Parts: sequence; C-alpha cells; structure tokens
Amino acid sequence: MSEEINVQDQAAMDNFVSLKKGDSVKGTIIKIDDNQAYVSLGYKYDGVIPVRELSAVQLDNANDAVQVGQEVELKVVSIDDEKEKLVLSKRLIDGERAWDLLQSRFESGEVFEVTVADVVKGGLVADVGVRGFIPASMVERHFVEDFSDYKGRTLRVKVKEIDRENNKVILSAKEVLDAEFEQNKQQVIAGLQAGQQLEGTVQRLTPFGAFVDIGGIDGLVHVSELSWQHVAHPKDVVSEGQSVTVKVLKVDPAAGKISLSIKAAQPGPWESAAGQFNVGDIVTGTVRRLVTFGAFVEIAPGVEGLVHISQIAHRHIATPFEVLKEGQEVKAKVLDFNSAEKRVSLSIKETEEAPEQSASSEQAPRSGKPQRERSSSVKPEDLGNNPNVSLNSSSMSYSLAERFGDKLSKLK
Repeated sequence: MSEEINVQDQAAMDNFVSLKKGDSVKGTIIKIDDNQAYVSLGYKYDGVIPVRELSAVQLDNANDAVQVGQEVELKVVSIDDEKEKLVLSKRLIDGERAWDLLQSRFESGEVFEVTVADVVKGGLVADVGVRGFIPASMVERHFVEDFSDYKGRTLRVKVKEIDRENNKVILSAKEVLDAEFEQNKQQVIAGLQAGQQLEGTVQRLTPFGAFVDIGGIDGLVHVSELSWQHVAHPKDVVSEGQSVTVKVLKVDPAAGKISLSIKAAQPGPWESAAGQFNVGDIVTGTVRRLVTFGAFVEIAPGVEGLVHISQIAHRHIATPFEVLKEGQEVKAKVLDFNSAEKRVSLSIKETEEAPEQSASSEQAPRSGKPQRERSSSVKPEDLGNNPNVSLNSSSMSYSLAERFGDKLSKLK
C-alpha cells in the first residue's frame, strides 16, 4: 500500500516539475483570506492567487471575486520550490478570453450586464474580464452629481469603444437607456391623440416653457399654454416635480414632438366669467393694450373688454393715448357681455359725471342793441318736454345752441 502511495506522490511531483510559468491549470478554491485565495490543483502543494490577480479591477477583499468550492481556470505566474509556493492568476485567463468576447459584443451592439466594482474620478469601473470604464456622461440620460452610491449596482451596457493594444474598454449605459427610451416614446406617441387629457409631472423648466413627463416621454407646454393669464416665466406658475393635468394639442410622430397645454385642461376664463358680469355692472379693470380705436381693459384674469374711443371720455379725444396708459387701473361700465363670442363692451365715461354744458348764443342780434350774455348753465327744466334732448346722453360733446339753434330762445 505504501509503495502505491509513493508512486502517486512521485507522479504528482513529476506533474508539478513539468509546470512552468505561463501554463494554464484548473483547480478548486479551498480557502479564502482577505488578500488571497488558496487553490487545490492536485499537486504536491496548493497554489495561491493574490487578490491583485483575482480581477482586472481593484478589490477590497478576495471574497468579492471567488467563493470556496468554485472551480477556476488559472495561469501560472511563478513557481518557488524553496517556499513550496505556486503563484497563480485568474485575471490573466479572464483577460485572454474577454477581448474576443468584447470585440464580438462591440460589433453586434449586444447589451449585457456588469456590476460596478468601483467609483473613480470621472466615472465608474466594472470588471468585464479586463478593466471596463463607464464615463460619467455615459451612465444616465440625465446629469448625476454624485456617483458614490453606484458601487455594487448592476448596469446594462454596450461596448462603446475597444482598444486591445492599449488595454482600453469604454462602456455606455446611457446608449442602452436612450434606445429603450426611444422605443417607449414611439409606443406612447402612437397611442396619443389631440384633445386627450393626461396626468403628468413637470421635469424641467426653460424660458420658453415646461417639459412634462406623460408616461416615460416628455411633451412641451409652451409658456403661452401654461395659464390663461400672462406668464413672464414658467417658474412663476409651475415647479419641477409638480403633478399637472395637461391636454394634448398636437402630436408629431416623425419629429417625436408632443405639444401640451395646461390651461386648455382648465376651465377657461370666459366660462368662469359667464355668470360673474352683467350689463350695467360697474367693474374695476386694468388697461392692457391701447390701440387707435380704443383700449382693451382686463376685468378678470384672461377676460378683456374693449372701451371704444368714443366711450373713453365725455370730451372729444383724437387718440386713447391722450388720457390712458397701459397698466392703469380704471372703472368701467359693462355695456354688453357675450361669453360665447368672448366679447365685452365697456365704457369709462359712463362711470364719470358729465361736465356742465354751456348754451351761449351764437346768432347775431336782430337789433343793434347789445344782448346780455346768457347763463352758461342749462338745467333740465329749461328744456321743457322736448323729446329729442337728454342730458343723460353720454355722446353729447357739443353745445345745445349748435344743435338746436334759435329754438332755445323760445324755452323761456
């Protein structure tokens, strides 16, 4: 029996002696320390894999790369007979196999998973048989300020760049996310129709509007569609992360653009004002625009009425700019209100007391005797029962003497 054991030992020694640096061997992990792993090879003594030879990336512990009982293929790094030490490398074997696989994945555009082994300046590192680097700009579709919690995460990536001579592999997770986003975007767009009302979340604000997520894709709410009132900047009415109800205005599948409206999903100002104003009401408003034929006065958010130039003042004016300015607060009387046609007629002068009119004689005296100047004050009782004259008429802007001539002399 002892002779048989000696023969086996001798055979093992012969096999061991035949090993040389660079050979590939297979073994089983039998023990793991913090900085190395021990491997049974079936030889006279076991091999050792230093932690630096376990992976292409830096490891804190050997347990991060292998487990006890795992079968591995290794490359002989060195043989020390005096110390009975056989140094092995898993990293070299993994690297040899990795390049061909990575080249194949690069050419095919294959998506595969990697685990983030480390966070370094400028991006992330992953073990793909060799050291794979994911630049910060290729991690997410959005900007990430702090990557400290990415270590240990599993990411789906593509090979963006490969250079075997310089031992360089660049990976991209963003390309995978972009492709998935576009696919989802087309599916969502295909199901959208103008007039459809949806719930969304404000993603980001720009000077010209707000981008709203409506199910994995963003649509633009132009600044003019944020509110029925004038909006100087989107931040004045919405904020990032806010939930909003939007209505689809337009869908352009070819361009991948979606136009949305927040104000169209809300009751319009004319609907709200329908029961708020009546003919004859005195209202307070703000002059928003001046034009040659009158002034537009806002009497409620989004509701503007026209004060025609003839209804601005009791006296004759050549242009509204003579008495009004934009931003001025005025009182006005509602002459007509039509919510269906979105039309309001207003009068400023009917909220003001008409100035007294003078009735001076403009006819030449019938005799050479001088005439006494008549009183410039005309009272209602002076007009008798003349049905053609009303001092309440807001359009009377010239003298009674000009209108009725010598008829006034008979009213005494």
